[in-house]
Amino acid sequence: MKFLIFLGTVRDSTPPKPARLGQRVSNACIECLVSQYSEHEVELIDALDYPLESVFKPHFSYSKGKAPSALDELAEKIELADGFIMISPEYNHSMSPALTNLLNHFGSSLFSYKPSAIVTYSAGQWGGMRAAVGMRTFLSELGCLSVSAMIHVPKAQDVFEADGSMVVGEDQASWFDYFGRTFKQLIWWAQATSDHRTEVDPHHVVKDFKKTPSDRNAP
Repeated sequence: MKFLIFLGTVRDSTPPKPARLGQRVSNACIECLVSQYSEHEVELIDALDYPLESVFKPHFSYSKGKAPSALDELAEKIELADGFIMISPEYNHSMSPALTNLLNHFGSSLFSYKPSAIVTYSAGQWGGMRAAVGMRTFLSELGCLSVSAMIHVPKAQDVFEADGSMVVGEDQASWFDYFGRTFKQLIWWAQATSDHRTEVDPHHVVKDFKKTPSDRNAP
C-alpha cells in the first residue's frame, strides 16, 4: 500500500524550536510506519512545501496542462495513493486552515473510496481532539472516510524530540502500540478498498461531479 502523510501546518514559530511541533509528530508517525509496517510505502506531504497563490484557484479549475507543476504532481500522488494520514494542530477548536486550504485544491474524486487516519496534537493537554471531530466531517466529504481509531498527542513537545525520537523517559513501544491501533485499521481498510477497486470501478458506479454542483441536487 502507498500512504500519503499530510502535515497540515505552516507555522514555523511554534516553540520549542528548531523543529515545528507538527514536524516532530509526523517524524514519529513515519518512524512507526517504517519500523513496524515496512512492507508499505509512505511519503510526507508538508503544507509548508506548497506556497499557494494568494487568490484561491483549485487544481481542477485550470485548463489541462496549465496548472502549476507542484499541483499537478501532488494530484497524481493523491490519485495513486491507497490511503491518507492527516496530521493537524488545533486552532480555535478547528483543524488547521493550512491543511484545509491545501486539500481544497483538489477534487474529491482523487481522494474518494480510500480510507484516512486522523492524527492531532497540541502543546496543551487536549491533544487536538476537538479539531479531530471536525476533521471527520471534512474528510468524509472528500470521500476518504476516517477510520474509527484516532491519534491524539497532548504536550507533544514533552513527548518527541525534533527528529521524532522520544524524549528521555517516554516509552517508544507504548506510543507505537497506541499509534498502531489507528495504523492497523488504516492498512486493513486500504487493502480492502484497493482490492475492491480492482474489481469494481467506483467512479463508474457513482459518477463524479464534473460539470456543476447542481448534479447532486434532488429533483
